[in-house]
Amino acid sequence: MIQYLFTSLFIFLIAPFLVGFIKSLKMWLLFKRPVSPFQPYRDFMKLLKKEIIYAKEASVISRASIFMILAPIVVVLFLLPPIFHNAFYISFMDAFTITGLLSLSTFFLMLLGLDGASSFGGLGSSREAFIASLVEPAMVLTMFSISLMGGSIGISKATLHLNTHFPMMHSASFILASIAFFILLIAENGRIPVDNPETHLELTMVHEAMILELTGTNLALIELAGALKFAIFSTLFVSLFLPFGVNLVWYLAFVVFVLKLLLVSVTVALIEVNTAKLRLFKVPNLLGIAIIFGFLSLFTFYILGV
Repeated sequence: MIQYLFTSLFIFLIAPFLVGFIKSLKMWLLFKRPVSPFQPYRDFMKLLKKEIIYAKEASVISRASIFMILAPIVVVLFLLPPIFHNAFYISFMDAFTITGLLSLSTFFLMLLGLDGASSFGGLGSSREAFIASLVEPAMVLTMFSISLMGGSIGISKATLHLNTHFPMMHSASFILASIAFFILLIAENGRIPVDNPETHLELTMVHEAMILELTGTNLALIELAGALKFAIFSTLFVSLFLPFGVNLVWYLAFVVFVLKLLLVSVTVALIEVNTAKLRLFKVPNLLGIAIIFGFLSLFTFYILGV
């Protein structure tokens, strides 16, 4: 139980660092003076001291949505697979549970964007709904496929099984699912080429448009939710698709887990530096690849035999 709580707390604390690390690495790769990877922590503390201001047209939805966006993500945080051998974990976490909780958070984020009655908020919510409608089916297909390869619908049990009994005969399905999930990691977290988290241009922004009118503690909590979401997707990716290191001594398993998270962050930074943002109506082509790869992963799994 102590290891379980420690893991959840660690992921909660390291989430802003991963976002800051990506930004710092991108600036270094672009030959700019990089900001500190710990800058998100400073920004969070600064926002907590600022005044909260609501739009004139905002209702109680704007006040409640902040917590309804963060709450499902925090719940998922406690349902993640274990990173230590014999550590406590929640066994009923499956593809439908995680997809439903993350979709609930996205739903309230879209409500928040609409409630302010601004044109930018409505634009961002519309685009977010458009992207989410393509992400969710791919998410269910991919998570369900890797769960079957892991021998259990429960994500945690599947992770432990993949670590000890990797399905070599289903390597093709495994690779297809990993590519699909990495595309979803980028799309769900608003990274390039789906969205640019560092722009406020009305023609391109999606996530930023929905939170454009937030200030103070509200903005700090939304930024924290975004960082936690990235950390959750990264943890799921390294647990399911880089299933090694769990059986090591707990402190070595912990070091391996951190290195895998940093590897995902470096990969995301390299993709963003070398890729241009897609036009909105080109995004379905990318997410369509995730859906097809998720379906092909399931198809090849059953073709090769359960």
